[in-house]
Formats: sequence, structure tokens, C-alpha cells
Amino acid sequence: MIATTDLSYRDRAVLRAVAAGRCTVSAIGVLAVDGLGCCDQFVGRRLANAGLIASGPGPAHLTATGRALLEAA
Repeated sequence: MIATTDLSYRDRAVLRAVAAGRCTVSAIGVLAVDGLGCCDQFVGRRLANAGLIASGPGPAHLTATGRALLEAA
């Protein structure tokens, strides 16, 4: 699990974008924000592997852990 101190500014920004409903995940796991590919090609997979976002084809969603970390950050 990632602690709040382990979240980079970019990680927190992506979590905020996911919480706002601005992110989607393609069938191959690419995270898009506002319809554009995220500049950090690994952030979506990293946050999903950490259990912070639920990813799959379609809209990305925060998990309970992701929501709690975002609120604590």
C-alpha cells in the first residue's frame, strides 16, 4: 500500500482527476485525462496496482483506499 508521503504531486493530481470523473482507461490499460493520453504512461498502472484506482476499459474510479489517501493528502 502507498502512504500519503509516497504520493507524488502527479499521483495526487491524477487521483483528483479520477475523483472528478475526468479519466478513462483503454482496453490496453492506458489512462486518459479529458480524452488525452496521460503524459506519465505508468501512473495509471502504478495507481491501479497500488489499489488506489479501479481500472478496466471505461471510466476510472477511486477505490475506498484511493479516496481515503486523497482525502488525507
